[in-house]
Order: sequence, then C-alpha cells, then structure tokens
Amino acid sequence: MHSTMKLALQRSSRVLAARTTAVAPLSMVARRTALPAVQGVSFQRKADISIRTNCTAAAPVKEEPVEEEAAGGGIGARMVLTAEVVVSKIFPAGFGWQGASCVADGMGYGADSVPFFLMTGCGDGAGVITGHTLYYALKKMTIDKSIDMMAQFNTGILLGTAAFHAGTAWQPIVNALHDSMKCSFNQTLVGTWAGCGFMFFVGLRVGRFLYGGNLHGVPAADYGNLKADALLSCSIGGATACFVGTDVSFVHNGVDENWLRGVVGIEDGASDLTGMVTAGSSTAIGFTVFQSAQNVVWPAGKCWTD
Repeated sequence: MHSTMKLALQRSSRVLAARTTAVAPLSMVARRTALPAVQGVSFQRKADISIRTNCTAAAPVKEEPVEEEAAGGGIGARMVLTAEVVVSKIFPAGFGWQGASCVADGMGYGADSVPFFLMTGCGDGAGVITGHTLYYALKKMTIDKSIDMMAQFNTGILLGTAAFHAGTAWQPIVNALHDSMKCSFNQTLVGTWAGCGFMFFVGLRVGRFLYGGNLHGVPAADYGNLKADALLSCSIGGATACFVGTDVSFVHNGVDENWLRGVVGIEDGASDLTGMVTAGSSTAIGFTVFQSAQNVVWPAGKCWTD
C-alpha cells in the first residue's frame, strides 16, 4: 500500500509539472507578442488608449480672421494735420501771393498782364516752399528729431510747383469771371474754386512726373496719390475761392455782393503788410472750411490726411 501511494504521488507530480510547463509559455507569448499589424491600421492596447485619451491636450481653437481697420487716424488727427498745413503752407501761400502782387505793381505791371500773373504765381509757390521747410525744420529741432529734412524740402518743391500753377491762374480766372463775364461774387467764388483747384491738381501731377523717383521723398504718380491729390486740390480750391473775398470791387448797382469783405477784404489805403496778412488769413479760412468738411465726411483711410 505504501508503494502504491508513492507511485500515485509521483504520477501526480509529473502531471502537475506538465500542466505548468504548458501554461507558462502561453502566458509569456501572450505578454510578449505584439498585436497583429494590418496595412493602413495601427492597434494599441486598451489601457494605452485610455491613458492617452485622458491626457490629450485640448485641440487649439481656430481663430477667425479679424479684418484690420482701415489705416488712418480719427477726426482729431485729421484736424491736427489740417492745422499744420494751414500754418506751414496755406497762410504763407496767400501771404506770398499778395507780397508778389505789391512788387509787381511797384514795377508797373497791371493786374491784367502776364508778368503780373507769373510774379504772383512765383510768390505763391515761394511762400509754400519757404513755409513748409521752415515749419519742419523747427519741428525737427523741438519735437521730432527723426524728420528727414531733405525729404521735406523736396516735398515743399512739389507743393510749391502746384501752388505756382494755382497762383498764376488765380488773377486771370478772376478777371475773366468778374470783369469779362460780369459774374456775381458768388459765381466768381465758385468758378475760382473750380479753376484754381484744377490748376493745383495739374501742378501736383506735373510735379510728380518731373520729381517722382528723382527727388528723395517724392513718390511718382500712381492711382493712389491721384485720388489724394484730387481731394487736396478740392480744399486748395476752397482757399483760392475765399481769397476772392479780398477783392472789394464786387459792387453792383450800389449793392456790395462780397459777403466776405468785412472779414478778409483788403481796403484801399491798407498797408502792404496788412494786405499780405489779410490775404494769408483768407486762404487759411477757406482751406480750413473745406478741409474740415472732408475730415468729418470722408471714411477712415480714404482722406488724403490719413
């Protein structure tokens, strides 16, 4: 019996060992064997997927494109630039025109002669070049050291060229409307605005053709500055129209038609200097009125001041 039990135990041990040996390799294989690869598909263990899903960062939010605001400052910035233009160019233009007319008159040239036209045009242009250059020279010394004075001087030449065109045309236009066509003050005002505004525009385009790309700081003519030149010329026309108010001869049948006479009229007997200051004030007023309207009405980025 003892030998029978011993034999049974030996058989049980051999069976258990066989079973253990058979199971272990299967376990090892299960742990070490990779998941089958299928073309175009990758597999991950369920545990890995769970972990990675929980740790994945939130997808970046796609930002919608925001349309940039049109370039250009607000009405305040436009008004500041308008004031700078009035001080540096518009007042000096009227001042210079009237001063040149005094010189031409002293030389014996009448207001209906070509030399008078040319001399007053030169006085207008010289006033713009001088005023613009001096203004930016002072601004560079006191406020903004980065101002390029060569570029500003050349810009003054461009604007002075345009002012020469408008200034030369002013007297013959007024003569034609007031003396030859017998237009009223208001009609002469409107005609001068259109005629001198157009001549200033022509002068700007001629200047860009001559100086653009040749003088530092002067852009060549293109469609962008075509629109800017046109808008500026409208306001310059306003300056030349108000300058008509300095003429106190608009009296018809005893009625004074010049409603600007009390503000900018240059009366007989006024000194040359008084007349020059009054003339400069008249162009400054006219430009300010017309340009202020542009500043308020024109959309941002569309006005020449932007």
